[in-house]
Amino acid sequence: MRYVLVAILIILFGYSLALVLQNGTEVTVDLLFTQVPAMRLGLVLLLTLALGVVVGLLLGVQVFRVFQTSWEIKRLRKDIDHLRKEQIQAAQLAAAEAAANARYEKTVFDVTNDNKSPL
Repeated sequence: MRYVLVAILIILFGYSLALVLQNGTEVTVDLLFTQVPAMRLGLVLLLTLALGVVVGLLLGVQVFRVFQTSWEIKRLRKDIDHLRKEQIQAAQLAAAEAAANARYEKTVFDVTNDNKSPL
């Protein structure tokens, strides 16, 4: 993988160098706040391409972060719903056991032994 990345970087560098050398015409560039009097057209193309790539990557990261946060919120809501259902089931089971225990204690305590003879 490392060799592939190195090869791609060398190819991009060569392409950029050829682009600058082939487009040697000097142009004036207006940057809204200032003006560059003379700059090679190839260099302007490379700078705008690099700026576009950087801005695109930054926006892409932000958009992906928004989607990732949305997916995480959905997953956590599902986990909360699942845990609530488990808690409800556990509470119902505990209530049923408590009711059964109360019935058992009531029946055991209701039986009294009035006959005190050992036989």
